[in-house]
Amino acid sequence: MGKTITTYLMTGDPKGAQYVLISNRVCKMIMIPRSELSTVYEREELKTPSFYILLGQDEDANPMAYIGQTEDFTERVRQHDNKKNFWNKAIIFISIGGAMTKADVEYLEYKGYRLANKVKRYNLTENKQEPKKPHLPEHQQDAMDDYFEDCKFLTSFIGCNLFEEEKKEDTTGQLTFYLTRRNCNAKGVYTSEGMTVLRDSHVVRESSASYKNRPKREEWLKKYTYYKNGEPYLKSDYSFDSPSTASSYCLGCSSNGWKDWKTKDRRSLDSIFRI
Repeated sequence: MGKTITTYLMTGDPKGAQYVLISNRVCKMIMIPRSELSTVYEREELKTPSFYILLGQDEDANPMAYIGQTEDFTERVRQHDNKKNFWNKAIIFISIGGAMTKADVEYLEYKGYRLANKVKRYNLTENKQEPKKPHLPEHQQDAMDDYFEDCKFLTSFIGCNLFEEEKKEDTTGQLTFYLTRRNCNAKGVYTSEGMTVLRDSHVVRESSASYKNRPKREEWLKKYTYYKNGEPYLKSDYSFDSPSTASSYCLGCSSNGWKDWKTKDRRSLDSIFRI
């Protein structure tokens, strides 16, 4: 079934403060960059119970989030602005008409933290304690479960995969591509997750001096490869968002993955999927 999404740019800037609605639903998501916090204090609707997420990066540039709830976001965010340095964007979920209670948003915080912690897409260490499940009447818990599905949808809609479980692709029978530059001998398949490099692929040990993602690649090698005869091999299948990121990490240099990934009969990924 299709959905109608309304996005309103509160300042006219596509990267600035905005709110997003699903037609005929009560969930309203407000997204505000930290640089535009003055927008928060002007909105009376943010002085009602809300479920919210702060988004940013940790010291290693990995995605990081803080999941919380409050009865007045305008006051709560002042504390976060003073005490939490990592975040650069806040997304706040409120109910159109202000119908949610303190217990409702505590339940959303509980559900949100549990799912995000299970998925492990984001670093959640800023949440010092795991939220406890509040008592809600059965009918209200069902209503909040339904509301949370909208929260998940809208979070994904803006490109945040905090609540998205990684899809386990069955690569059996899929077309295999090979990467053989720079003494690399990697195999991969193109899936809905991007480019999945297959287990036991031989990747290049040394990154080129000019490769801009060299530090991140070195960390990737430490975490996800094992060594045989001094050469690194992937411990398990690993998915990248794009073919070029996959080939660049495997080769240790800049690469156009659409051209460099080829089948056994030398057809490029580009020639097959970009017809």
